[in-house]
Amino acid sequence: MNGRTKSSELSPGHDARRVIVSAIIPCLDEEEAIAGVVGGVLSQSVSEVIVVDGGSRDRTVEQAIAAGARVVIEPERGYGRAIQAGIAAARADADILLFIDGDGSDAAEFIPAFVAAIVEGRAAFVQGSRLHGLRERGSLSPQQIAAGHLGGWLLRLFYGVHFSDLSPYRAIRRDILDRLGMRDTTYGWNLEMLMRVAAAGVPSLEIPVGQKRRIGGVSKVSGNTIAGVKAAVTIGKTFARLVFTLRRERKS
Repeated sequence: MNGRTKSSELSPGHDARRVIVSAIIPCLDEEEAIAGVVGGVLSQSVSEVIVVDGGSRDRTVEQAIAAGARVVIEPERGYGRAIQAGIAAARADADILLFIDGDGSDAAEFIPAFVAAIVEGRAAFVQGSRLHGLRERGSLSPQQIAAGHLGGWLLRLFYGVHFSDLSPYRAIRRDILDRLGMRDTTYGWNLEMLMRVAAAGVPSLEIPVGQKRRIGGVSKVSGNTIAGVKAAVTIGKTFARLVFTLRRERKS
């Protein structure tokens, strides 16, 4: 995707080894996976890992702390709300914010590619596509695949950008994110970010990352039909609302 903004470099000659990357992991009842996820992320030269716990009833918090994460408790439910809590808790000097799920389905070894694309100025926003790359059987539900295709089609239709997925696995320059004006507190957060990135002409890149089967537990969306339907409705409402909101913002 080619954006309309100027150079996306962090700064002239910026060294990837000195870039501050804060990883944010929202989770709920992921005690079987979270330690491995935190360890995997930290092994990729990430500066800090922030786990935002939404009220787990298992040992997610203890496992995350033991693995080296800093844990933030967000008492109010909402995916976007958890993400916002993580952003607020991130280091003030963070250059890049990375978002990754806590269920073990995202491959942490792609993190250096995300960071390099931003540091080298090839993008200011990078998303991992679960629909491209090696995907384990059963790792994505039919509704997740359909949502990715639909979301990608709508984004192409309205903004002319090419995203194939609504994956939560992504990285963005902190200064760019601060200017986007993100507001959604629900599962619409990921779509809102893509729409705001597209509307603002932020230089973007999508990297094939595939998907692994989650480690234990049940997905809060794909593993629950009712929750999946609610998430789909939320995403649809978010798109319709933001199309008009972004048009008004551009005119003002």
